[in-house]
Amino acid sequence: MELAYFPGCTLYTKATHLDHAGRESLKILGYELKELEKWTCCGASFPLVNDYHMGLASSSRVLADTALSGHDKLVALCSVCFNVLKRTNYALKNDDERNYKINEFIERDYKGEVDVVHYLEIIKNMIGFDTLKEKVTKPLEGLNVATYYGCLLLRPYNEIEFDDPEDPSVFEDFLKAIGCNPVHFPYRNECCGAFQVMNNVETANRCSKEIIENAVANSADLIVTSCPLCQFNLDDRQNVLKDIYSDFKKIPVVYLTQLLGLALGLDYKVLEFERNAVDPTPVLKEKGLI
Repeated sequence: MELAYFPGCTLYTKATHLDHAGRESLKILGYELKELEKWTCCGASFPLVNDYHMGLASSSRVLADTALSGHDKLVALCSVCFNVLKRTNYALKNDDERNYKINEFIERDYKGEVDVVHYLEIIKNMIGFDTLKEKVTKPLEGLNVATYYGCLLLRPYNEIEFDDPEDPSVFEDFLKAIGCNPVHFPYRNECCGAFQVMNNVETANRCSKEIIENAVANSADLIVTSCPLCQFNLDDRQNVLKDIYSDFKKIPVVYLTQLLGLALGLDYKVLEFERNAVDPTPVLKEKGLI
C-alpha cells in the first residue's frame, strides 16, 4: 500500500539515517512511502502570532498539494515537520479567516481534508504492534532503551492529539514489539533546548545534560528519538558536554527507524550508524545484536 510522505529538509541532509531506514523498514511491513512531488520546507516552526498568515503558506501548500494528489493521509517522520503540518491543518480546519486568507495567497481551496499522521501512528494504527512483533527477525532483547519524546510529538495536545502529553506510551509499546526493554525516565518529555542552541548555548547544554544524565541514571543503554533537532542536541553535543563536565557519561542517541530496521533484519549499511556522533555499535555488540 502506498502512503504520501513528506520527508522534510533535514532528512535529506543531517538525518538521512532517520529517512532511509524508515522507508526500507515500512516496505517490509507492507507499505511504501511515496514522496510528494515538488514539496517545500514546512517552515520548521509553527508561528505563534495568529495574524501572521505568511508563516503558514509553505506548510498549507504542502497539505493542499497532498489533497490534489488524491491521498487522504500524509506521513511525517520528523517530529518538527509533523508538529508544523499537524498544527497548520488544525488551523485551516478551525479558523475560517485564516483559511480564506491563506488559500487566497497559495491559490488553492484546501479545507483540511488530509489527515497528518506520524510514522509511529502508521505502525500503531494501520500495522499494529502484534503484527510488527511477528515481522521481527532479530528481537532486540536485553537492550534498555530510554524513550525520548521531546516536546513536538506531544504538544499542544488539543492540536496534535498524538498521545497523552504527560504519560505517553506509544514509543514504549513500539519498543516492546521489537524486543527492547523500554526505560521509563522522568525527563522523556522535557525540552532538549531546541533552537536555544543557536542563541543561548548555556541553556541548551543544561537541558541536554539533564535529559542524558536522567536516562543514564535509569540504566538506559541507548536513547531513542524521532526528532532531528533533539537528536542533534542530545547526540552531537555530547562531545561539548564532555569537555565542560569531566564526569559526564556519554550514551548513544539513535533514531527509532534505526532500531526498527535492525530488528527487521535490514542490511546494516542502510541503518547508517556511522552517522551517529556517539557510536552505538559497542553497545549493540555487547548485547549480541550485531
